[in-house]
Amino acid sequence: MRKKRLASLLAAAGLLASTVPLLAAAQASAADTDGTTTTATVQADSAYLRQKPSWHRCDAEQPASFECATIKVPLDYRRPAGRTLDLAISRVRSTNPAKRHGVLLMNPGGPGGSGLDLPVAFGEVVPPAVAEQYDLIGFDPRGVGASSPISCGLTDAEQGIDRPYHPGSFPSDVAWARTIAEKCRAKAGSVLPYITTRNTARDMDTIRAVLGERKLSYLGYSYGTYLGSVYTQMFPGRTDRFVLDSGVDPDLIWRNMFRNWATESEPAFARWTRWAAQRSGEYHLGESPAAVSKTFWDLVARADRDPIVFQGEKINGDDIRGARALFFYPAQVTPLMVALKDAAEGKPAVTPGASGPDFSMKRALAGQAGAPAEPASDNGVAVLWSVVCGDTDSWPRDPERYRRDAVRDKAAYPLYGDFASNIKPCAFWPRPLEAETPMKTPARVLTVQNEWDSQTPLASGQGLHRALKGSRMVLALGGEGHGVYLADPSSCASAPVTAYLTTGRLPARDITCRTPSPGADRQGAPAKPLPIPSGPGRF
Repeated sequence: MRKKRLASLLAAAGLLASTVPLLAAAQASAADTDGTTTTATVQADSAYLRQKPSWHRCDAEQPASFECATIKVPLDYRRPAGRTLDLAISRVRSTNPAKRHGVLLMNPGGPGGSGLDLPVAFGEVVPPAVAEQYDLIGFDPRGVGASSPISCGLTDAEQGIDRPYHPGSFPSDVAWARTIAEKCRAKAGSVLPYITTRNTARDMDTIRAVLGERKLSYLGYSYGTYLGSVYTQMFPGRTDRFVLDSGVDPDLIWRNMFRNWATESEPAFARWTRWAAQRSGEYHLGESPAAVSKTFWDLVARADRDPIVFQGEKINGDDIRGARALFFYPAQVTPLMVALKDAAEGKPAVTPGASGPDFSMKRALAGQAGAPAEPASDNGVAVLWSVVCGDTDSWPRDPERYRRDAVRDKAAYPLYGDFASNIKPCAFWPRPLEAETPMKTPARVLTVQNEWDSQTPLASGQGLHRALKGSRMVLALGGEGHGVYLADPSSCASAPVTAYLTTGRLPARDITCRTPSPGADRQGAPAKPLPIPSGPGRF
């Protein structure tokens, strides 16, 4: 959802004098837990806590209830009186002030996803009981969108992260990774070290403070689950009702989260072969899972030898393997495979959904719908690399390590193993300023997961649940898609999440339920797509 953003709106006045000691003490306590600064320093340099957001209507084309403001946050929280960044925030107020519980801050994932529009987007689908209890709060995380956005000056070609391994092209892959790191240092080097999850969590606590709230409730998707889990560790006393939807495993950040896409694509691919075999009379890809698999790999080999020409585009085997995310959604990927098979055999492209003047097979295989729009800004990609490279020092620095891993993982996980393990810009990124956040403090939060999620697969969501001691998990068996709550009105997970948000009571135990399969008789109208970054290269 793209809207015009208001220009930066500086917070003009302090909070009421009676609230200043509360906010200063609150942030000081949080900083002590965080270990980044002293109580005395925070009390002396807490001007950013004394802001009062200057709320204005976000856009004349949006509802008047959708308000925006801009606050200031420290670039480096160790130096709170130093350089600042703009942080764009938004809200839709509680529909029933008498029942208001507090604020519900939201993050769509990414890293690099804009969350400024979430209050108005989610306002259309959020249950009335939730809308009554919360001011819905959105924000563009630091470096993103309207919050002092960063750029590395990357070309469209440089922004792609899917790079399959081939011995002959590996030197160019290394050069690409080095170039991204060098361009980012040259263009935004003074800011990059501070575009991290821990600093964004500190920004979340600043939002809480300037809104005058003692505690923060939160709804985070995908990468937003890791952001939320870090907040629970840095600010446990400020954590209220947290819903972490489509979980990132903290033990896998970040290289092994990419590699998780490879390992977990294999069971999804096997499920697809079973699905397609059961419908062999319709799709003609094979009458058994083994036959369907053979059809697929024969197609990949054929495209590697001689690219398949589909409506003027040349499709090679890497293009087809790179569609790994689509195999989590059998009804979507099967027509594409049929269309490619027909094209390889010289048949016309007549498969529904895989033809037409605006259709691009390359874009479809990459999980990109419709015709390409204007050239993409590199803001989202710049933030992605800043966060995944700056959060942890676990990235190997030797290109040879990536080469060995790519060779091994291509053999072990042939669909996507080499893509996932190939070299990334983090090999050449500056060392992080902080260590990653250990998950040691119990967190009574609710995690939510679809069984078939291409971006944060089930194993990752289960890892998040294990890492956060005291959490509960709602698992939607049969659920397909990235994002559960509010994204699918028929999800069996919806009721338990709403109950938690409106009562604050976690389920007594983990919940496993079954969501109707796509195409089955499902209740409720289809949900509008929510602004959750769900492309194959994002969390």
